[in-house]
Amino acid sequence: MPWKRTDPTKERVKLVLEWEKRWDAGEGRMNLSELCREFGISRETAYVWLRRYRAAGRRVDVPSDRSHRPHHSPHQIPAEVSELGGAARKYRPTWGPRKLRAFLVDRKPGVAMPSESAIAAILQRNGLTSVRRRRRRRLVVPATRPFAAATGPNAVWCVDFKGWWRTGDGRRCYPLTLIDAYSRYLLRCEALLEPDTRHVQPIFDSAFQEFGTPDAIRSDNGPPFASTGAAGLSTLSVWWNQLGIRHDRITPGKPQQNGRLERFHRTLAELAATPASDVRAQQRAFDHFRHDYNQQRPHEALRLKPPMTAYEPSRRRYPRPLETYEDVDAYAELRVDRYGFVRWQRRRILVSAALAHEVVHVDPDENRWVVRWRSILLGWIDDRRLDRGLLLAGRRRR
Repeated sequence: MPWKRTDPTKERVKLVLEWEKRWDAGEGRMNLSELCREFGISRETAYVWLRRYRAAGRRVDVPSDRSHRPHHSPHQIPAEVSELGGAARKYRPTWGPRKLRAFLVDRKPGVAMPSESAIAAILQRNGLTSVRRRRRRRLVVPATRPFAAATGPNAVWCVDFKGWWRTGDGRRCYPLTLIDAYSRYLLRCEALLEPDTRHVQPIFDSAFQEFGTPDAIRSDNGPPFASTGAAGLSTLSVWWNQLGIRHDRITPGKPQQNGRLERFHRTLAELAATPASDVRAQQRAFDHFRHDYNQQRPHEALRLKPPMTAYEPSRRRYPRPLETYEDVDAYAELRVDRYGFVRWQRRRILVSAALAHEVVHVDPDENRWVVRWRSILLGWIDDRRLDRGLLLAGRRRR
């Protein structure tokens, strides 16, 4: 015989019915303690449910749980404030409770706004929350951090491409992003058709004219920012060095060293979900996003202030004359031709096409000759193995 299943509500109904039966049979007299022992409850519990049963006119549906909600909540959030939270979420569907609260405080200074957790509860109650993500395990912070030099605006600019996607007309769009590491100010967000020097250099030229030049630019090791040639130099990085801008390249396979830009790309991914009809329309969407990101969107690293509050143009104005570098102790100075070669002992040795028309310095180094451009080590020339050309620095040689 299978076990019988029951629940507290059914047991309460049985209790009051059994009490009524024994009460009528005993003509108003019964042993309540014995009845409580049969049901395994205390007399206080029995009195509670019998009192409610009699107060309701002996209705069988009375022994059910009642709501524990208080009749009066003095700290309840007003309905109009809850509606503000829902309206802000619909206006900014990708913002979380923290940014929404900062946004409402800025727009409604005279209204007492609830806490972040209260806004989160309002969104969840109204079905305005997205799918919950699992909390990522916090890792140990490394001893060295890549942005230790970002002590102020324009100390370090970060640049990279946000992958690519196809617009509505089927063409590839390569978003080039440029931000200030200190203030997170989005300097440029450009939709390019090709990720090469010819398209990227005019973007930097316009950014330099508008904001001045930074102390350093941080990028990865991909083109057009770097190359596989001598010292990883490219036409773009050579131009930066000539302007007095230090080029910092992250370690290959370590995108966390450019983590602020990588985190920004996760925010920019909102636009990738709905590509525009063509590249021009995509650029208009980027311009609108850039204005909203810099002027309105609160940033948690800036104490929920928009990036514009922490950024100011550089004092190093542009255009500026290209810096010259003179090494008075150099044994020889060699002019790089238009194809990237130098003449050494009646031989043409390839240095780097990015250094066309530049001057490199050669100094003796034991049995070899060390080759430098400005303060950057390019490699060595071995007179005994001139057929091997320039021995590049930082590479293993067999």
